[in-house]
Amino acid sequence: MPEIRNVLVLCTGNSARSILGEALFNLHGEGRVRGYSAGSKPKGVPHSGALRLLARRGIDTAAFRSKSWDEFSAPDAPQIDLAITVCGNAAGEVCPVFIGSPLKAHWGLPDPADVSGSEAEIDAAFEETWRLLEMRVKAFFALDLTHMDKAEAQKVLAEIGRMEGAA
Repeated sequence: MPEIRNVLVLCTGNSARSILGEALFNLHGEGRVRGYSAGSKPKGVPHSGALRLLARRGIDTAAFRSKSWDEFSAPDAPQIDLAITVCGNAAGEVCPVFIGSPLKAHWGLPDPADVSGSEAEIDAAFEETWRLLEMRVKAFFALDLTHMDKAEAQKVLAEIGRMEGAA
C-alpha cells in the first residue's frame, strides 16, 4: 500500500465538517499527512461555528476557505491519496476524477451547521462534531496501512466510518 500523504475531506457545502476534518488531519498529521477540504457546492465561506471552534483550539483560521472539489482535479493540484466524505449528500454524488487512484471512505456525521439556537448551542454541536471526527482521525493514524493491500485498507477505513456518531 502506498503511503498516504494527502487527504481530501469532502462535504457538499465545505463549510463545517470538512473544514474541521482538514484541520484535524493537519493537526494530527504532524507534517507527514496534509489535510485538505472541498465541497461539491461550496457555500463560499466556512461556517462561523467552525471558525470559532478552530480559534478556541488555537488554530489559525486565515487559511480556511470553502472551495470546490474541482480544484483538486486540476493538473497542478496535489495528488490525493485518500478522499473521505463526511456527509451523506457528498457520498452519493459523483466525485471528480482525481489524479491517481485514491482510497475512498465515508465517515458520515450529522451536520453541526444544521443546528439552530443560541451561539452556545451551535458551538456545542461543533464541539461534538470535532470530538467524533478527532476520534476517527486518531484511529486512522493508529493504522499501519503499509502492510495492507488496497481492499484491506478500504475495509478498515470503512470500519472507522462506522464508529460512534455515524450518520
